[in-house]
Amino acid sequence: MKKIFALGLFAAMGTLAYGQTITFDKTTVDYGTVAQNADGQRFFTVKNTGKKPLIIAEVKPTCGCTTPVWSKDPIKPGKSGKIKVGYNTALVGPFSKDIEVLSNDPVNGRTVIHIKGNVLASK
Repeated sequence: MKKIFALGLFAAMGTLAYGQTITFDKTTVDYGTVAQNADGQRFFTVKNTGKKPLIIAEVKPTCGCTTPVWSKDPIKPGKSGKIKVGYNTALVGPFSKDIEVLSNDPVNGRTVIHIKGNVLASK
């Protein structure tokens, strides 16, 4: 029985080691101080450092002031993709928002990325 369990555990570890793996160039983008109605678009680079195609199933912002856009196409091993995040810079004041990234990575199937900054009112 112990041998069967050990073989199963070894096989599962092999699957994880050679599966799809999501990595980010950064997990936080700091807009700094921006003017009201300035360009609110920023990018996160996602890389598949695994051996199987990576699928980003969903990117969920915590509020309607943040809009993510991403490709539904699988990211091949060794390749990269982008997640574009737009923040509504018509809203004045400091902001700090989380965005949940759901993928088929068996270890990090849920990753949280973050944007922050401060929007100054136009004169």
